[in-house]
Amino acid sequence: MQCVILAAGEGRRMRPLTAHRPKVMLPLANRPMLEHLIVAARDAGVSRFLLVVGYGEGEIRRQLGDGSGLGVEVEYVTQRHQLGTADALSTARDWVTGDFLLMNGDMVLESADIGSLTRMGTPAVGIYPSPHPEDYGVVQVEGDQVTGLQEKSPHPAGNLVNAGIYHFSRDIFELVDRVEPSPRGEYELTDALTMLIEEGTLRGCRLASWIDVGYPWELLQANEVLMARITPVVEGQVEEGVVMHGLVRVGAGSVLRSGTYIEGPCVIGHDCRVGPHAFIRGSTAIGDGCHIGHATEVKNSIILPRTNLPHFNYLGDSVVGSGCNFGAGTKVANLRHDHAPVRVMGRDTGRTKLGAIIGDGVQFGINCSVNVGAVIGPETRIAPHAVVDGIISGETEVR
Repeated sequence: MQCVILAAGEGRRMRPLTAHRPKVMLPLANRPMLEHLIVAARDAGVSRFLLVVGYGEGEIRRQLGDGSGLGVEVEYVTQRHQLGTADALSTARDWVTGDFLLMNGDMVLESADIGSLTRMGTPAVGIYPSPHPEDYGVVQVEGDQVTGLQEKSPHPAGNLVNAGIYHFSRDIFELVDRVEPSPRGEYELTDALTMLIEEGTLRGCRLASWIDVGYPWELLQANEVLMARITPVVEGQVEEGVVMHGLVRVGAGSVLRSGTYIEGPCVIGHDCRVGPHAFIRGSTAIGDGCHIGHATEVKNSIILPRTNLPHFNYLGDSVVGSGCNFGAGTKVANLRHDHAPVRVMGRDTGRTKLGAIIGDGVQFGINCSVNVGAVIGPETRIAPHAVVDGIISGETEVR
């Protein structure tokens, strides 16, 4: 089985986390989300992958190489201009030799669901009951036959949405050739799906495990799910007096110093320093080369490599980029006083607990306070005792 994965976009809704990397390379349980997707497809019987890349493609190629590290074959094709999903699919025309899977690269899916879709035959689309169908294209079905496709609407016709995974034959390319540019100048795959619906041939496969990862706070949801499946292993050094409960994975070269208390699931990368007397709470993923120091508490967060929270810090329900440094006493709030859902950039996240989204290279002075839902752009400098709220552009000085 062949699989084409669309991974060419930047992921603008993920800014500032995508300033220096494509969205599909953002980590979940310390592995890029794209890697999780490839592994799930591999376990469903897929052996050959074509990645349609573009923005930040060098990082994808360096991480995955030829796929041998994952036990698969990976090839690449570059979409030079972002002209829509149908255009992205067309770049795979010469590679595809028979029936194949097509998947968006920014989702979490279990191998059982991928297997169900392949067994359904072609053409088929994965569908999922979403609590927020207004954010997606809504699929209407009778039995398993797709009878309609509604674009994003404030008044959706149902709650089954297009999950962005398909099983096609090579016949799809004939329909892609007939797709006309949309009003925004892009070639949309949904137009080809509409043609299949008109022919009465498109079927819907109901998925059980789909998570769309479109916004930074959705990384936390996906991370929680994947962290619950980790295999506990400790390769680093654990000093006497460290307490670990639940699923904990510690990479080689890392040191857990005395007095540290860890509640799993937790993943700590390679060459990290944790403690003494640090408190790491569940669903926290700490990237390679990080320092979590004395009297620091971290809860349900994703921390990218080479970031330091060295003294008396608190971080909860947050995503922090690489190369950041928290001054002593700097803390991130993660709960409103009225316990209402946190809004970010005017959007309801649906989360009552959400801290901050922090880009790469942000430097905090001592005793800074970061309010719930703050978004801080990369390379920002924040002066001691500053209060950070709302959206801060990159390379800003906050006093």
